[in-house]
Amino acid sequence: MKLHDAVGAVHESARGDFRIVSLVPSVTELLCDLGLAGHLVGRTGFCVRPRATLKSIPKVGGTKDVDLAKLGALAPTHVVVNIDENRKETVDEIARLVPHVIVTHPLAPRDNLDLYQLIGGVFGRDREASVLAERFERAYAETTAAAASFAPQGVVYLIWRNPWMTVSRGTYISRMLGLVNWLTVPETSAERYPRIVLDRATLAGVDVVLPSSEPYMFRERHVGELRATPGLEQKTISLIDGEMTSWYGSRAIAGLEYLPRFRRALEAAQ
Repeated sequence: MKLHDAVGAVHESARGDFRIVSLVPSVTELLCDLGLAGHLVGRTGFCVRPRATLKSIPKVGGTKDVDLAKLGALAPTHVVVNIDENRKETVDEIARLVPHVIVTHPLAPRDNLDLYQLIGGVFGRDREASVLAERFERAYAETTAAAASFAPQGVVYLIWRNPWMTVSRGTYISRMLGLVNWLTVPETSAERYPRIVLDRATLAGVDVVLPSSEPYMFRERHVGELRATPGLEQKTISLIDGEMTSWYGSRAIAGLEYLPRFRRALEAAQ
């Protein structure tokens, strides 16, 4: 069976004793949930779920600073990467070392279905991938049904500080938030993850500010800092679990269940 990855490369079903290195935290979790932990020989330091399973799997650096010597020494047959997570020049180097590089790049919640099929199909876990797809479809239907009760709101979703950075509407995160009628600001951007100035002009159409737990780990003290920012005094400001909005793969199912519950809790607290 031939499957196409995010850059159109064709992958056949893996045979024999395949060895996987994952450089994408959410895909590492997906591999484990598909029953492939026994074939996982390397991961990044950010690949932390499921913790007990990954404890003994060697690390090969971070998503942006992969140690190619360590990776090569693990003799993987397959390396899974992501367009947003990993540098292109690093991926090009890996392609010279490893027989198969699988490129992922989900851009919307329903792209998870293709991701399940790709990873499950390449590594002989079609049945397990189908089970995940069924669970995803149920959660997606429930989330979209719940969205009918939510009025549209403008949202600033913060991923970094000094400088403040957010997400454009073309990102997976923004489209996840859109499922519960949260419309990210800015409406248009030339960059996927633009810098943003938290001034009154930018915040005029914003109802909610959501500092995320990743990649920058915002904490309650940052919420206090934001509350003291001119223009934010009357806005709803709340920390949000970044894994639930940005992790695709199997975590996306929990994310679909989380978002309506999270929005209801915010509105109940007002």
